[in-house]
Amino acid sequence: MRGLTGAGPARARTTTRAASTATTVLAAAVLFAAGCGTGGTGARDEGPAHADSVASAPAAAASARPSRTPDRVDAVRLIKADPAVSAELKRELQPCVADEYPVDVSYGDLTRGAVDDVVVNVLTCGDAVGIGTYVYREQDGAYVNVFSAEEPPVYAEIDRGELVVTKQVYDRGDPVSSPSGENVITYRWGSGRFTEKYRTHNDYGQVAGSEPSPRPAG
Repeated sequence: MRGLTGAGPARARTTTRAASTATTVLAAAVLFAAGCGTGGTGARDEGPAHADSVASAPAAAASARPSRTPDRVDAVRLIKADPAVSAELKRELQPCVADEYPVDVSYGDLTRGAVDDVVVNVLTCGDAVGIGTYVYREQDGAYVNVFSAEEPPVYAEIDRGELVVTKQVYDRGDPVSSPSGENVITYRWGSGRFTEKYRTHNDYGQVAGSEPSPRPAG
């Protein structure tokens, strides 16, 4: 990817630059003379063209930079082809409306790989409860499962290069829509795997006047 340098190419660039400079000076003199003969509009017409060429240079350089973000991943196919995903979750992963599946997909640098990693959260259709979360890392042209959590409710996010997994906690009698609290666990990649670094617990306040509904069985 890096260009080679040496005496030959450097000399060729110097010669080309000198010839280009001479041509530019000659062209400027001709334009100036033509401008004087036509009311001085020649130099003014050259202004916008020069500005456009200068402005386009950074844009071209930016577009040449490679992107870490991979092409859009077919998360549903990835989940269903993954032997690490439980058969039960695969059966539950069905479209909610038409061909719209309840999955959230995020891309980010978690494992310091060549391209960004893929985080997939699988939800329920009715109340969007997280029933599984997975992290995939690109290896040798394929995505490999490097993290799984299938204890609902669970949801994972990328936060400043770390994996943050939230697991909601229910006390006896809590409705599925109103957990009593949550555990927030932060994982960091190292030595080829994720290890837990931090864990915090948050208790949710009870809203006065709310009428609890029965928690679904199972």
